[in-house]
Amino acid sequence: MRVLVTGGAGFLGSHLCDLLVKKGHDVVCADNFYTGSKANVSHLLEYPNFEIIRHDVTFPLYVEVDQIYNLACPASPVHYQSDPVQTTKTSVHGAINMLGLAKRTGARILQASTSEVYGDPEVHPQTEDYWGRVNPIGIRSCYDEGKRCAETLFFDYNRQYAVDTRVIRIFNTYGPNMHPQDGRVVSNFIMQALHNEDITIYGDGNQTRSFCYVDDLIRGMVSYMELDSKEPGPINLGNPNEFTIRELAERVIALTNSSSKIILKPLPEDDPKQRQPDITLAKKILGWEPQVQLEEGLLKTIAYFSERTLA
Repeated sequence: MRVLVTGGAGFLGSHLCDLLVKKGHDVVCADNFYTGSKANVSHLLEYPNFEIIRHDVTFPLYVEVDQIYNLACPASPVHYQSDPVQTTKTSVHGAINMLGLAKRTGARILQASTSEVYGDPEVHPQTEDYWGRVNPIGIRSCYDEGKRCAETLFFDYNRQYAVDTRVIRIFNTYGPNMHPQDGRVVSNFIMQALHNEDITIYGDGNQTRSFCYVDDLIRGMVSYMELDSKEPGPINLGNPNEFTIRELAERVIALTNSSSKIILKPLPEDDPKQRQPDITLAKKILGWEPQVQLEEGLLKTIAYFSERTLA
């Protein structure tokens, strides 16, 4: 297959490029390097079936491909809130441009959507038929509503133009290649613990998240794209095991043998209180469920950050 991965130098995109190259596909990695890093994919440049181009998906891209993974968009609040207008453009214009490319080439296309489309949910755990509870004018809206609009476009292109579209909703994912300053809870806690700094919890720490190790997520994503039957989704991909933020902090402190103390700060605006995927559909359609549990995944992630920040 000739495969395009937008956002291919980012956290998830780099792991996806790794797997696709190893499977023997001709992989084009497109990234504007706003949050992605060449270092994440530089080791792939020695492979003849991998190439990288600097490109912003808010502009059209003309390549001949069989599959498109649309992962381009900053995903951490620190990055997507720093330029909210561009974040919305990346989700919406990016979806339009990549869907246009899929329509022209007849490519199968996958949209990396997010559990953020559920907002601060009233239904727990979240199933794909839940419409969500999202603030359309808050500081997180550029990301939440941008991704919701992208989903709309994917389903409309599927219905109106018969484009083979697939939508996944990604729940909190962590692992190597995360940006150490991306502001997400796993990377924040690990970085603070490794430097024996206070671990910052926003709110009382009783809000919950479900953490999926990156290898599991990428495996599910590729399984979905390899599915021959047309199944537009959306499909939740995440680990259904639920933990409080305080539990995560305590585990990170223990696994790093850190002397860090936990401190509490006010909860940010529109921060969801609960987040847990119902993965019944992923199990049924893809035969997929996570295999890496939290402690194993944290140890691998801690080793990655230790090597790069304490060396």
